[in-house]
Amino acid sequence: MGELKTLEEHRCFGGVQGFYEHASAEIGLPMRFGVFAPPQAGPRPVLLCLAGLTCNEQTFAIKAGAQQHAAQHGLILVTPDTSPRGTGVAEADAHWDFGHGAGFYLDATREPYAKHWRMESWLMQELPAVLAQHFPVHADRVGITGHSMGGHGALSLALRHPGRFRSVSAFAPICAPTEVPWGHKAFAGYLGEDRSHWAQHDAVKLIESGARAPQLLVDQGLDDQFLAQQLAPERLQAACTAAGQPLTLRRHAGYDHGYFFIQSFVGEHVAHHAAALNG
Repeated sequence: MGELKTLEEHRCFGGVQGFYEHASAEIGLPMRFGVFAPPQAGPRPVLLCLAGLTCNEQTFAIKAGAQQHAAQHGLILVTPDTSPRGTGVAEADAHWDFGHGAGFYLDATREPYAKHWRMESWLMQELPAVLAQHFPVHADRVGITGHSMGGHGALSLALRHPGRFRSVSAFAPICAPTEVPWGHKAFAGYLGEDRSHWAQHDAVKLIESGARAPQLLVDQGLDDQFLAQQLAPERLQAACTAAGQPLTLRRHAGYDHGYFFIQSFVGEHVAHHAAALNG
């Protein structure tokens, strides 16, 4: 799978937090990701942590405070970047919620994005092989979590790839992207105007169409500035109830959209994943 470039490594809760880069064949450009390897020896389960808009491979690793919990439970944390970088696409830097830093964890089909914005293929096909080659991962024990755009990614990827993830959770996810402005902008830009293609990346639409995932754990702050216009957890709850998809949706008064909210509950999310991955 090619050479892995180590960008930096740091001792952390008895393990090692590192950041790495490899030449991605899927993306056609170098891609970066973080790995926290816990102190326990031998192959360990993996928790894939997807960050939100404007973020990169360091954001969740630095801000979430998840390493101490991963060390306790013996989980490897993987924090991928949120989009390709250095694409040369001029308009990719025109908006903070589209383009660079805003890959939405799908494979674009519309030009000029189709060549490099292949985040789903990178995450689901190429990155697992890179991890298996260079890190002591338990490749068949993988969970997925994410925040905001990354929460959308966690839900939609788990539903689109049944059997790949033993556990799923999200913080303040974009639950119904076909129905909110962030999703309209991203899906039109990456996929074109055919909304049947949009539905294939919308957690609510996927559940309504029969897709299923393991028990979903979703936390949502009630003082989240994006809750009313962008996130639509009530749509996810209604779809799961109607379809019989297991969901625990927890609403928290006083919490906003940021990483202080994530820090407050990330230990419970890691424990949720550990129960499934270490069992």
